[in-house]
Amino acid sequence: MSLVTYTKENRIGYVTLNRPEKRNALSRELVVALKEVFAQAEVDEDVKVVVLKANGEAFCAGADLAYLQELQKFSLEENLADSTQLKELFLQIYQLKKVVIANVQGHALAGGCGLASVCDFVFAAPEAKFGYTEVKIGFIPAIVLVFLIRKIGEQRAKQLLLSGELFKGEEAVRMGLANFLVAKDKLDQSVGDFAKHLIDTNSGQSMMLTKKMIDEVQSITLHQALDYACDMNAAARASDDCKKGIAAFLEKRELKW
Repeated sequence: MSLVTYTKENRIGYVTLNRPEKRNALSRELVVALKEVFAQAEVDEDVKVVVLKANGEAFCAGADLAYLQELQKFSLEENLADSTQLKELFLQIYQLKKVVIANVQGHALAGGCGLASVCDFVFAAPEAKFGYTEVKIGFIPAIVLVFLIRKIGEQRAKQLLLSGELFKGEEAVRMGLANFLVAKDKLDQSVGDFAKHLIDTNSGQSMMLTKKMIDEVQSITLHQALDYACDMNAAARASDDCKKGIAAFLEKRELKW
């Protein structure tokens, strides 16, 4: 049985965690499988938006017990190599050239909460519990904090990362971790409808470049960011998508991408 499945429908690629008997807990093999499937989705010409979801009751319960026990025997070099795998996965999702939507139907804890955190949009069921629980077992949420501070700001990130407390979907939306709160039985439909809306109404190239810019402007000075923005603006004006979009706007005709 595959740890991660990949299907596609209506230009939506579905990356599905498929380890329900272990609450989709992270293992080295699962992280590697996710990297491979996201790489496949990124270059799939039939897919414009990617949805990350999970089979079973939990979205992802973090690292599994056997994995944690194994890590205790690792050397520093082995632990560095292992943590690099997770870093590469989180960065891959965060910088994917396509919009990534997390469909969180159940608990997303520790590394599982990290998976949701690096997605562009998060849909959460009210009963889904989130939490960066690493500090409760003497560990640290080292990799995800880099992304979380960008996403929700330092003060809110401190509250979540230092307390290690669990919080439900409504609080995830209030804190800015999740975007939408949807009843569990309507979650799949809502995510699909939102993805389809992005696909039909937005240029894939424009979303890709906007996502890229959001990432890059945060690590350079204001003047560098503005110069970069001008360059991107000028280049976008000459793109086929921009010409197509402006022509449709001026001719007052509906445009579906």
